[in-house]
Amino acid sequence: MGNAPRRSGQGGEGRKCALTSDEDDADFWGAAHETEGLFTPLPEDVGARRVHLTGCRPQGGLLRSVERVGTRRAVAGNAWFDLLDADGATMGSYFVNEVTVIDVQPSTRGPGLADLTMTLWCDSALPGAEAVWDLVRTGRLQRTGMWHALDPENRRAWLSVALWSRQYRQQGKPAAPAGRTFALDGRHIVDLDSFYCALGEAVNGPGGYFGWNLNALDDCLAGGWGATTPFTLCWDSSAGSRTRLAERVPTGEGEEMALFGILVETFERRGVDVVLR
Repeated sequence: MGNAPRRSGQGGEGRKCALTSDEDDADFWGAAHETEGLFTPLPEDVGARRVHLTGCRPQGGLLRSVERVGTRRAVAGNAWFDLLDADGATMGSYFVNEVTVIDVQPSTRGPGLADLTMTLWCDSALPGAEAVWDLVRTGRLQRTGMWHALDPENRRAWLSVALWSRQYRQQGKPAAPAGRTFALDGRHIVDLDSFYCALGEAVNGPGGYFGWNLNALDDCLAGGWGATTPFTLCWDSSAGSRTRLAERVPTGEGEEMALFGILVETFERRGVDVVLR
């Protein structure tokens, strides 16, 4: 269902990101005060991202890459790219491939620190996600409806952050017990992604996650993601949602069903009483 949030524990106050080898959590590569480029859109003909780290003290594989800049041996390898809060705790992580330092400069952030430019591969860092991570980092993701004005691309980015920040934001909060009633506001549901934004908010509050595709929704309904079946889902403004989720998709054996019907059927199959209002 997505990359599980990790813990770095070595970021330190004021650091915004940290890298750790994907092969060994003890192989810490360093943290940086600022990062830029991980969430930039990629030209269709370029797969690698160019990421800048400001105020970094390279260690482990990253230090070896710094020492080999300009050679074919400068590839540090694969890593976890951790996004940190103000206290250095990991909010969420991205798996990055073929991290390679291509430039290193002394940093004005402090003695012994460097500003690095590196290339890496990462398909899951979606453009638009950085602004949502900033809301998480600063504690401003506290109001319902903050996703309403987003365009389709940024709604997808919103959902990705909702998923990968979930463990950090929930802080071990248990799922709601069976028998609860949740109110789903259908007024802003215009497509599947907006449905998942609204559903995540209905179950887990502002910026909450409760699936971002049909398989993930089914997994969430199996338990452990904020709600425990059986429960009741009161779908407000459902007539408008039905109209906007009218696309018919294959369901197997040559049959088709509207998205709205598939969603309702998925809920009911998992023991959810859907009340259309």
